Amino acid sequence: MKLLGISILSLLISHAGLGQSESSVLVETESFKDKGGWVIDQQSMDVMGSPYLMAHGMGTPVANATTTVSFAKKGTYRVFVRTRNWTAPWSDEAAGKFQILVDGENLGQDFGIRSKDWSWVEGGIVEVTKLKVEVSLHDLTGFNGRCDALYFTSKRNDSPPNTVKGLEQLRGVLLPVEKEPSENSFDFVVIGGGMAGTCAAISAARLGVKVALIQNRPLLGGNNSSEVRVHLGARINLEPYPALGNLVNEIGPTQGGNAQPKDYYEDDKKLQAVLNEPNISLFLNYHANEVQVEGKRIANVVAQNLETGMRKFFSAPLFADCTGDGTIGYLAGAEYMSGRESRSTFNEPTAPEKEDNLTMGLSVQWFSQAMDRSVDFPDIGWGLPWNDEKAFAIKRGDWDWETGMGKDMINETEFIRDYGLLVVYSNWSYLKNHYNNRQEFKNEALKWVAYIGGKRESRRLVGDYILTENDLTEPNLKPDGTAPTSWTIDLHYPDPENLEKFEGEAFRSIAKHITIYPYPIPFRCLYSKNIENLMMAGRDISVTHVALGTVRLMRTGGMMGEVVGMAASICKAQQVQPRDIYLNHFSQLERLMRKGIGDASLPHTQDYNEGGTLMKTNK
Repeated sequence: MKLLGISILSLLISHAGLGQSESSVLVETESFKDKGGWVIDQQSMDVMGSPYLMAHGMGTPVANATTTVSFAKKGTYRVFVRTRNWTAPWSDEAAGKFQILVDGENLGQDFGIRSKDWSWVEGGIVEVTKLKVEVSLHDLTGFNGRCDALYFTSKRNDSPPNTVKGLEQLRGVLLPVEKEPSENSFDFVVIGGGMAGTCAAISAARLGVKVALIQNRPLLGGNNSSEVRVHLGARINLEPYPALGNLVNEIGPTQGGNAQPKDYYEDDKKLQAVLNEPNISLFLNYHANEVQVEGKRIANVVAQNLETGMRKFFSAPLFADCTGDGTIGYLAGAEYMSGRESRSTFNEPTAPEKEDNLTMGLSVQWFSQAMDRSVDFPDIGWGLPWNDEKAFAIKRGDWDWETGMGKDMINETEFIRDYGLLVVYSNWSYLKNHYNNRQEFKNEALKWVAYIGGKRESRRLVGDYILTENDLTEPNLKPDGTAPTSWTIDLHYPDPENLEKFEGEAFRSIAKHITIYPYPIPFRCLYSKNIENLMMAGRDISVTHVALGTVRLMRTGGMMGEVVGMAASICKAQQVQPRDIYLNHFSQLERLMRKGIGDASLPHTQDYNEGGTLMKTNK
């Protein structure tokens, strides 16, 4: 291949992600078969239009991602790369730089150094002299350079669109992916493979329900996976249904701790539990981003494979939104809430006088490891300004490394996560290179930094009942109580000192706790008010912002999943909707909750991070 002018552009692709016409070729980087050390990031794909590859090397350049690009004809092509400079909101210097290699030859231009927004950068002109060319993405820094796609065109005035809609249309032309036939044999489709969704799928499957479990990551567990590394919290096996939680005990990790080594989170244990269930069809790396509604019911959920772009239809009489973000409910037109409600809305003492958009934030956790030698770390010029007073002389960042409070947790996820990365790298670089007591960190290596942010709050779908602070503190028990929530009302706020030192963009949080009685969550909080065949479990259930402070804990979410799976079995057997269970069949759900679904013979290992002393429930 002969290079003309400044040369070609960025990213990689596999045959599955290659589209071509008479004079143009589109390459989606997430489809690379050999991704080297690059990782797929899908957390913002609904906003920016696609998953993308990212070089998450924590300061050490990662191995090349490489693929073969096929052309329909030889000739002269202009090259465009869709990328962004992720540090541009805070610095004139770019952190994530990368290059393109064509058949092993460097094209001589750095990418990831310009716009703060996702955009196409023209990379030069290339002469294609053979129909198959090896293209590699070559990371220069290890600091999260990212690339979405490459576009080759022989048209003189051609340039690719940058809007989400325009990109979708371009893919439709150059990357036509036939939608697979509907999966009509499912009784229940669960979207979201965190603790809530995983427990919902297993619970339903063990009760004879044929389940599809859709998860948009390669691992199950959500925030409790080794990608995010938050340990389970709250209590299980409480009255009035002490058998609830046996499944959480069965599949949950035996060790506690945030930001710990990978093995602590036992990803394989969760995966094997799902694979052991013949009634579950598991779809990892599928992102649900389309919902087809008929009247007040979901008819289909459409999910896209993150690597191939293949789209599957999932049809069933019943669905569960366990996405955390309430994505399926939102796409279906379900009523939802976000931010903080005013004090007068639900008469909650802890709520603010006026409603606002403050939510609990996203955590980027991290830790270092002591080595038997000194370890260097780049003295970065693109980080936030630091000094000894601002520095955190620590070797592990826990839950309170929290960003994005007050921002849009759906539409600003990438910015919020990136700020989390920025402060981790800035602090660590200062400790290693400038801190007064830097000898303490001489042999420390930055071992792990999360690149998938751990969210706490975004949308909450509205059910027939909205759980409030007063329900929890009085307590106001309801006749349709199910999984008990037991953690304090634990609400996070920007740390005032950190907020002042970093000019209003805090990255540390504080927590304020209100002790509660163990409270059985009403079943009416676990199904949608206006979408008849939609249930939910996890942090997107029907609660106020204040009440979310307790129900968001993952053991509680797992028990919700157990209940939702039980409810799915009743819906199947009785041919009814979730609301009908509350109205006419709740006694059947009570029998299942008393019996439980997990293996009761197993040792009780879920005795870490249970929370403090609880009030006693009034009888």
